[in-house]
Parts: sequence; C-alpha cells; structure tokens
Amino acid sequence: MKKLLGLIAAGFFSLVLAEAADKPAPKPQAACPVSGKPINKDVYVDYQGQRIYFCCPACPDQFRKDPEKYFAQFEKDNIELENIQKVCLVSGEELGEHGEASVIHYKGRTVKFCCPACEKPFRAEPEKYLNQMPGEQQSKYQSKRT
Repeated sequence: MKKLLGLIAAGFFSLVLAEAADKPAPKPQAACPVSGKPINKDVYVDYQGQRIYFCCPACPDQFRKDPEKYFAQFEKDNIELENIQKVCLVSGEELGEHGEASVIHYKGRTVKFCCPACEKPFRAEPEKYLNQMPGEQQSKYQSKRT
C-alpha cells in the first residue's frame, strides 16, 4: 500500500513539474496595451502595484476606462508587468526582510509577499488586497463616472 501511494505521489509530482516546464517564462512589457506600438518608458501609469508603460500620453486615459480588459490581455499574452510594491500586502512588512519575496500571478498582475504564508489570505480576498496596492485604483474611476 505504501508503495502504491508513493508511486501515485511521484506521478502527481512529475505531472506538476512537466506542466510548470511547459509554461514559458513571462515576457516583459514591450508594447503599449492600447495601441500595440513600442512603449515609451517616460509614459506610464502605476496601477494596483504594476507599472504599465504606453507609447504616448493619450493612451493612459484609454487604459483607465477599462483596466481589467488590458490586464486580461497581459495575462493571455504572458506579459509580466514591472511590480512597484515595497511592502507585503498582508503583513505590511517590507519585502525582502525575510529573504526573497514570494510571488504569485493573479489576473495579469504580479503580486509579492514577504513569505508564502501571506499568499493564503490574498487568495481568499484578492480584491481587498489589490485595492491596497500602490498606485491608482479602479474605485477612483468608478466614482468619477457615476
């Protein structure tokens, strides 16, 4: 019985490793999410902990109208945005204080934590924590449009 359980566990672990190996590494942002043109590093918006670059000053306003549309595209295209977090969303501790930050990818965003234990509260209430990330927040724009 122990041998069977060991074989099942080994098979499962092999599948997990194979799946992780099949997924290509994320790519850095190179194109404006609005126009598809090359980015200008002087034109950006910090939004929910991510720095999003644009090609020109007109594109950030278009992004702000529907940021989730663009985050979904970043996720689909396997684009990893520049993360601007300095502290863990859950504990409030400075990132790197306890070694290398724990990282997860959520709906086109890269989210960092001080330790793996802080990932669980985030996964239970992601919107609560996303709204604590540095930069602009969706709720600001929803209230302007109503």
